[in-house]
Amino acid sequence: MPSRTPILAGAGVAALAVLGIALYGSGLLPGNTGGALQPCAAAKPALARVDAAAKGEVAAMQALPQARPAPEIRFKGPDGTETGLADLKGRLLLVNLWATWCAPCKAEMPALDRLQAQLGGPDFQVVAINVDTRNLEKPPEWLKQAGIHDLAFYADPGGRVLPAIQRDTQSPGLPTTMLIDAQGCTLGVMKGPAAWSSPDGLALIRATLGRTS
Repeated sequence: MPSRTPILAGAGVAALAVLGIALYGSGLLPGNTGGALQPCAAAKPALARVDAAAKGEVAAMQALPQARPAPEIRFKGPDGTETGLADLKGRLLLVNLWATWCAPCKAEMPALDRLQAQLGGPDFQVVAINVDTRNLEKPPEWLKQAGIHDLAFYADPGGRVLPAIQRDTQSPGLPTTMLIDAQGCTLGVMKGPAAWSSPDGLALIRATLGRTS
């Protein structure tokens, strides 16, 4: 009676081959070129636009070599409930970390407010997150006194956001600003303040959105 071992071995190899194709096709194994292992691959054109438009007053905006998922940070929304960057997906975000003890932060807030007023809408939003952990009544009061009307008030009184962003961006100080696309992928990082409502700042945001004007 002929041996069945070769037949069984051949069947096993075929089954493994089919399983391997299925796993690679689903993005569960290394080497797959699908979106599962490259969640931000589609951001490549936007990265090129950021790199080209980062000049003049916003020349310090550093486009990343490759877009990556933004950190999963949680903070307080304007109504006081907890929210996060994942909840704000669907539009381009300029995420800015600031504090009342940071003089450069306060100096750029009016420009961020004007940027929101001019370009804010369904496609773009400035998300300025206050990272004060003491005297929590001070930040909203300062915004009011400074005439900041168009920025929604986001805050992290628990002190979780700043260290998470510092680790992600390698930015040790404030202000730190991240440009995050509608899919939640970080495109660029600014370490330090900028004239966000200047023609250069407006051009950067419009270019990232793919607008010509």
